[in-house]
Amino acid sequence: MSSPSASSPSSPSSSSSPSSPLFPALTGAPSGRPALRFGARSLTYAELAAAAGAVGERVRGAGRVAVWATPSLETAVGVVGVLLAGVAAVPLNPKSGDKELGHILSDSAPGAVLAAPGDELPEALRELERIDVDVDEVGAGASGGEVEEGDAAALVVYTSGTTGPPKGAVIPRRAVAATLDALADAWQWTGEDVLVHGLPLFHVHGLVLGVLGPLRRGGSVRHLGRFDTDGVTRELSSGASMLFGVPTMYHRIAEALPADPALAKALAGARLLVSGSAALPVHDHERIAAATGRRVIERYGMTETLMNTSVRADGEARAGTVGLPLPGVELRLVEDDGSEDGADGGADGSAVGGSVVVAYDGETVGEIQVRGPNMFTEYLNRPEATAAAFTADGWFRTGDVAVRDPDGYVRIVGRKATDLIKSGGYKIGAGEIENALLEYPGVREAAVTGEPDADLGERIVAWVVPVDPEAPPTEGELADHVARRLAPHKRPRVVRYLDALPRNDMGKIMKRALPS
Repeated sequence: MSSPSASSPSSPSSSSSPSSPLFPALTGAPSGRPALRFGARSLTYAELAAAAGAVGERVRGAGRVAVWATPSLETAVGVVGVLLAGVAAVPLNPKSGDKELGHILSDSAPGAVLAAPGDELPEALRELERIDVDVDEVGAGASGGEVEEGDAAALVVYTSGTTGPPKGAVIPRRAVAATLDALADAWQWTGEDVLVHGLPLFHVHGLVLGVLGPLRRGGSVRHLGRFDTDGVTRELSSGASMLFGVPTMYHRIAEALPADPALAKALAGARLLVSGSAALPVHDHERIAAATGRRVIERYGMTETLMNTSVRADGEARAGTVGLPLPGVELRLVEDDGSEDGADGGADGSAVGGSVVVAYDGETVGEIQVRGPNMFTEYLNRPEATAAAFTADGWFRTGDVAVRDPDGYVRIVGRKATDLIKSGGYKIGAGEIENALLEYPGVREAAVTGEPDADLGERIVAWVVPVDPEAPPTEGELADHVARRLAPHKRPRVVRYLDALPRNDMGKIMKRALPS
């Protein structure tokens, strides 16, 4: 790996990209080309430019503007309008509780809130100026008005807050542009593509990739409102070329495929099936591929970094991996020894200051660190947290642990805080054990954690949702299966059975919510 010039933690990427609008298609695409469709409601590029331009006129000059981010045409128009005005949008999860919402509002201090007419807003938002988004309004459009790319904030997206109050990651305009352009390269994404998804619009996946992505390319997006396999079949059978989803969605697809030939045909005709936000179990990969002849590709990103890696559209869709670093993104795996990093090291276990960049051998686990133009600039109002998130030479500590194959493919094995298990002298990633358990016929869902053990340091605990609760697989059967599939030291020592695993809105398993 090369070693570019260092950058400071408070400014992790000082490289500038060519100045250009985020949405050139708003003025460059044919006016009648479809841009957005939510259910039966839709806007062409000309209509979107007019409606978003009207929003932009109303918020121009504001510091930050909150957006009540329902899965609606108004949310998409509102965010585009805010970005046209050069203002930062703060997407709000409509399911947020009062305490979390109050924290986000006090931290980000938005000057107004955008919402769809008729939306009932919670008490915490009623002190703010409310601006209803009228998708039929005609403003000045995008001509001559959009702020160009750069380090100006585009979004403030709040993290999940699993270890404290949510932190607001400030995402600059250049990071949005860099990520979307890198994905266009990796996925051969063009203005001819039509994307279908049913993702929420208060996260990076649904909003940045799922709405801003098609608009930057000059293509279109069809949002399902609420995900269901019938909607996927309908849209992919009527012109949509790409599907974005999270593992729970693809699991439902895999479950439905045996009895739904129309769904199998629709998926087989798609140009690209993409899964993200969590690891897609290998078992679901294989079931979808067997039924459709198409492989789901995975990518890896975070709120703070947007997208870091992806399997390429013209590359090998290797189940269980998130592919290669995207153009412009540097990635390394570092041994966790608590020391500060210096200059970049190699892929062969060479030293990085007091730390070690682990060997890319497909086996050695290390923490993922990244840097590039896709990075956030800071945690809002949290300078100490921002500084702690970066090494001295500007690498972002993701907290995710992975192994990397000799050809560069990355396979994530979990979060360092919850998924890296140190047992019997080995460092073990929970993710690979979870995938192995999911391949066992009697297992519907699985999660793996570590718990203190006097002899091993930590013992591996499997949390299993059985297919048949009346006849679950035994602890011995599961331990033997994992030992044969992976290695004896990776077998679970304890199995606990549940009716369901706790998950968040994006389908990620919330391990901190597992019974103690």
